[in-house]
Amino acid sequence: MPEPSKEELLARIAELEKQAGPRKKGAIEFRVGEKGGVSVYGLGRFPVTLYYEQWVRLLGSADELRAFLEENKSKLKLKTAE
Repeated sequence: MPEPSKEELLARIAELEKQAGPRKKGAIEFRVGEKGGVSVYGLGRFPVTLYYEQWVRLLGSADELRAFLEENKSKLKLKTAE
């Protein structure tokens, strides 16, 4: 079976993207990278990527992170709602 051409692959990608529908702006999306890290898309310009153990550790500190954010809210740059 011959390898598909670049044009065929691009056409297939476009077809799959149409089937998936439009992405919601600001929607958070998770993906597993080829090296096994979990990336979170939709938070900013670049994805945030951590490995399993790092996500578990971060999630375990969620209460402390929330408290820290509230204590330092006056020092933080906040985006206004659009």
